[in-house]
Amino acid sequence: MDPKSEATVATAWDAEYVAGRYATEPPLPFVDDIVAAALERGCRRGIYVGCGNGRNYARLVESGLDLIGLDVSAEAIQQLADRLPDRRAQLIVGEIAALRPGTHLPLVIGIQVFQHGRVAEVSAHIRAAQALVAPGGLFCIRVNADATDVFHDHRVSEQAADGSYTVQYLDGPKKGLFIHFFSRRSLTELFATAFTPVMPMRLSVTQRDAPEIGQWSQWEGIWCRTHV
Repeated sequence: MDPKSEATVATAWDAEYVAGRYATEPPLPFVDDIVAAALERGCRRGIYVGCGNGRNYARLVESGLDLIGLDVSAEAIQQLADRLPDRRAQLIVGEIAALRPGTHLPLVIGIQVFQHGRVAEVSAHIRAAQALVAPGGLFCIRVNADATDVFHDHRVSEQAADGSYTVQYLDGPKKGLFIHFFSRRSLTELFATAFTPVMPMRLSVTQRDAPEIGQWSQWEGIWCRTHV
C-alpha cells in the first residue's frame, strides 16, 4: 500500500477505534481453529497482521501463542497496549514493511485486513505476508467474500472474470476507501504455489443487525508453507 493510502486507512480506523469499535465484541470462532492448528504443529511464535485493539489478539496470546501485533492504527495499538501492558514491546504501528528485512515466522495471521485496497494492492499485501511464513509454518486468513451484500452506498471500481471485485465506499465508516471482495477462485490462486491447505477454505456468513440489512460473507482458511 502506498504511503498516502496507508495514511487514509489509518485515519479511518483511528476514528473507528476512538468511537469504540470492537471494544465489547468477543473473539471470532475462527480464532479457536487457528489456536488448534498452531498448537498441533508447534507454531506458537508469529505475527498478527492487523491486530486492531485486541478482541482476537488477546484470546490468541492467552491460549499460548507468542505474537507480534501489527496494525496501521496507532489508536488501536495504544488501546491494545493498555489492555495487555505485558505485550507492549511486541506491538508495532505500521505495515509489514516496518518489520526487519528477512523476517520469517512459523505463524502469520491476518483477519479482515488483507481486503483493504484494489486488487493489485491486496494481492501484493498477501504476497508480502506469505513471504514472512517459514517453511512448515502456517498462514491463517479471513477476508471479505464476493457473496457479501454490500450495504453502504458504493461504486464498483473493479470486476474480475473470477468473480472478485473492488468497491469504493461513498458513505459509511469506510467512506472513500477501496475494499476488495475475494472469490473462492481468486483467493485459492494466491495460495496455489508453495502452500497446502490445512483447514480448507470455508464461507462464514453473518447476518447484519437492524437497521442494516443483508449478510456479510468471509472466506476463512489455513495453509501450510510446503516450499520456499
